[in-house]
Amino acid sequence: MKKISFLPAALMLMLALCSCENSKTTSADTGGGSLSSAEISNTGSDSIQADITDKEEAMRLKISDTEVSVQWEENESVRALKALCDESPLTVQMSMYGGFEQVGSLGQALPSNDSQTTTQAGDIVLYSSNQIVIFYGSNSWSYTRLGRITDKTADELKELLGKEDAVVTITA
Repeated sequence: MKKISFLPAALMLMLALCSCENSKTTSADTGGGSLSSAEISNTGSDSIQADITDKEEAMRLKISDTEVSVQWEENESVRALKALCDESPLTVQMSMYGGFEQVGSLGQALPSNDSQTTTQAGDIVLYSSNQIVIFYGSNSWSYTRLGRITDKTADELKELLGKEDAVVTITA
C-alpha cells in the first residue's frame, strides 16, 4: 500500500524538476532573467525584420536627384557591385539609348551570368560585364539581372530617364 502512494509523489517530483529545467533553457543572458514567450516571439520577428531592412538598405540608387527603391538580386554580380560602393559612392554617367534605356560604364568588369531576358521598365541589368543599364521601356537581349526599381511606375520612369542623359549614384 505504501509503495502505491509513493509512485504518484515520485511522478510529481519528476514533473516539477523537468519544468524547472525547461524554464532555464528560455532564460536570456541579459541579467539572468527569463524572456516571456511574447518577448521570444518578438525577438525573432525583430531579427527577421532587421535582416530584411539590411538587405533593402544594402545599396541605394539615386537617379540624378531622385532616390529610388530597388529590390536587388542576390547574385555574384550584385555582391561585386556592392564591393565597388563599399569605400565610396559609385557615380555613373548614363546615356540614353534606343528610346527605352539609359546605359553607363562601371569602369571595370563585374562577374556576369548573362541569359536571354525580356526587360521591363524599372529593370536594372549588367550588360557586357561592365555596363549598367536601367530600363524605362522594354528590350530583349542577353543580360545579367541586378535588380528592379520598385517605387516608380513605367510613366514615372520614362519621365525620370527618358528626356536626357542621367547621372546614377550607388551607395552601400
